[in-house]
Amino acid sequence: MDTLTMELAVKRLIKFDGEGAIKAYCDLAIGEAFLIRGLRVVDGKNGLFVSMPRQQGKNGKWFDTITAMSKPTKDEVNRVVLDAYQKDTDTSAG
Repeated sequence: MDTLTMELAVKRLIKFDGEGAIKAYCDLAIGEAFLIRGLRVVDGKNGLFVSMPRQQGKNGKWFDTITAMSKPTKDEVNRVVLDAYQKDTDTSAG
């Protein structure tokens, strides 16, 4: 099976100051084909992670609207988004 490789790039990153768990929102481009809006950088009990966009169902539960189809894809999304977050943090601190 052929694999489709597309470049991932953070197109917009909005950071939040304060004590809340959500540290930033971002939009992620997949090549020139798609833009995923509303990923979140979250500070969890095991450190920072990327949470996919979600919407609330009629039953009140939240569901991801975007899901990575493989662990390597999820890991790459996390790497790209957290690298952009860290670079932005380093730039605004210095």
